Parts: sequence; structure tokens; C-alpha cells
Amino acid sequence: MKIKKYIAPSMSEAMKKIRQELGNDAVILSSKVAQKRGLLGFFSKKQFEVIAVQDPEPFSPEQQAMSMKNSMPVVKGSEKPHDVLHLKDETAATEKSDDVLTELKDIKSLMENLNVDIHTNFDKYPKPLRQINEMLIVQEISDSLRMKVMDALLVKYSTENKDNNLDLLRWTKQLIVDSIASFNYGGVSFTKKFVNVVGPTGVGKTTTLAKLAAQCVLNDKKRVAFITTDTYRIAAIEQLKTYAKILDIPIEVCYNIEDFQRAKEKFVDYDVVLVDTAGRNFLNQQYVEDLKEIIDFNEDVETFLVLSLTSKFTDMKQIYKQFSMIHIDQFIFTKEDETSTYGSMLNLIDHFQVGVAYITNGQNVPDDIKAASPQLIGQIILGEDANG
Repeated sequence: MKIKKYIAPSMSEAMKKIRQELGNDAVILSSKVAQKRGLLGFFSKKQFEVIAVQDPEPFSPEQQAMSMKNSMPVVKGSEKPHDVLHLKDETAATEKSDDVLTELKDIKSLMENLNVDIHTNFDKYPKPLRQINEMLIVQEISDSLRMKVMDALLVKYSTENKDNNLDLLRWTKQLIVDSIASFNYGGVSFTKKFVNVVGPTGVGKTTTLAKLAAQCVLNDKKRVAFITTDTYRIAAIEQLKTYAKILDIPIEVCYNIEDFQRAKEKFVDYDVVLVDTAGRNFLNQQYVEDLKEIIDFNEDVETFLVLSLTSKFTDMKQIYKQFSMIHIDQFIFTKEDETSTYGSMLNLIDHFQVGVAYITNGQNVPDDIKAASPQLIGQIILGEDANG
């Protein structure tokens, strides 16, 4: 007789494993819900532990009939009721057995508790944790991320047993930082010669590009050139030409892929070529198709998707999906100074598994731009008091 313990995220998954390894005649001896801790003790997950035994001699039809008659599963070779459940008779037995019905009700209750309304699930938390939860709701952090943070925060709060609000803010910030730390941050890598900036109209792509150029020239001492494909707005071309003149940077205007190839050849000796693109209606897929007709995305190009933090999260997701035809290396988030809600930034990183290059907070060139990091994002979401 073979006895084995199974751990699975759900009871149905555990049953599946048991059937695969021990067969339909396996017997469940016990089951319970266990809490598995994640990385560094955070982001714990609920799991089911089930102990099952392989019965080398399956029940006979007569024994199965007797089991049904007695309203309880029957141990092989006996008519005496027992507190084990035979998988082959699972449906009939659970309908008859008070013990099994009680266990199933407990599991059902557990699952219902896991799916209660997310805004009332934390009513029984200590007041300091409820305040953190409300703060995350106000910041419009996604429900899944918020619940992960709160679950981990509760574990730490219970362990440390501190009511200090500054400690809670620091812990919350660290949990946010850890949740997004595995992606790429920090701006222009200088591993690719061409830095392409794309995004919808009105997010500040041209101004952001000028800030990048100023940083590359003044801070990194790079030879920089401009290419603009924004031929839909004369003002945009003139704006970039003004920045180019101030920074003493050459600029080329490209109307098609042939122009782009000639500009590439002209700037072959430059360290970085910053490419501006037209801002168009992001709901129109043709915009991205037009970009591909002008810009060669196949080689030596680093692409940043520029999004405004004043935009709705649903719109941001739609914009990303429209631009997913081209590879997006990192986000640039603009207009930090024009909103007080930053959860969409965190949601996008988590949802699309893409890091952030820069965050901008004003119109001043070359200022009002910061290289992004998980620590900076956590600080922006929770405020200055979350330092440390």
C-alpha cells in the first residue's frame, strides 16, 4: 500500500494528481489548507495538502454496493464505516457521508471567502492596515496587486507587531518595489544607436525627446542627432528644430523609409540618434502601420512608449496593445506633476512585464525628467514619507 502527500493550489488539482499517479482506486486519508510563503516571506499563497493511499486491491462491485447502502465509504474487506473517501465512489459517497459533506462545506466556505468583495475583505484588519489599504485603493492600484501587498503586509505586521505608520509605509513601499524589481529601468542604455519614442498625441513626446537629448549631450557627453517623422504637424517640426539649434544638434525630417535610411547613413558617426514620431489617434491601428513604413524597427533600435499619467488605465492598456506590433523596451511616463494618482503606472508594469526608462514632471528642458527605478516608483505612489 503506497501513501503519498500531494500539495496543489486547489482541491481539484490535487484530485487530478492523485488519479494520475495512484489511479481511480486511491483513497484520501486527510486534507487541509496550508499557507505557503513566497519570496522573503511575502506574497503567501493558499494551498491544499492531501494525503492519499494507493489501494492495491480495488473495491469489488459488491463492496461498492454495500458502501452505497451504508451511506459511507467501505474499507476493503469490511462493511464497517470508515473516515476515508474512495475516489471511484467520490460523488455517491460525498452525498451520503456527513463527514465528507462537512469537509466539502468547509472547502466551499474557504473559496467563497477568497472571492468576497475586495473592498470589504479587509474590514477585520487592524486600523493601520485598513488605512494602507484605503491609500492603495485611492491610488487605483489593481485589485490583484493590492491584495498581494496587503496579504504580505499582514504577515509582516503580525510578526513585527508595530503600529508605527512610517514603518507600515516603508514596508508597503518595499513590497511594491519587490513586486516590480525584476524588470529593466534607468533610461537610455547606449547599447542601441537609435532611440525611438512613440505614443499617442498630447503625451509630450517631443519635449521628452529634447530632455533626453540634453541629458545625453550635457551629462553623458555623447554626440547626438535628431530624426523626426512627425510630418503631420509643422509646429512639432519647428519645436524640435528649436531644441536642436539650442543644443547644437543636427536634425533630419523623414517622410518615408528611404528618407530614414539616408538619415541613418548621414548620422553613422554619431553616438545616439533620437527619433521623434507623430502623435496620432491611438485607436487607429493604421498609425502603427504607418510608423513601420517609415522607421526600420528591425535593428539597432531601442523603443520607448510614452504615456501620460493623467490617462485612464484602460486607455493605457489599449495604447500598449496597439503598439505591440513593434517591440517596446520600456515605458516613459509623463505629467507626474499633473495628477495625484499613480497606480496605473504600477499596474502597467505588472500587467505587461515592462520596465520604465524615465518619469517626467514638467515642461522645463533639460530639467523635469528622472531616470526611473522601482524605488522611485514606490516613493511616488506612497509619497515622500515612504523613503527608507
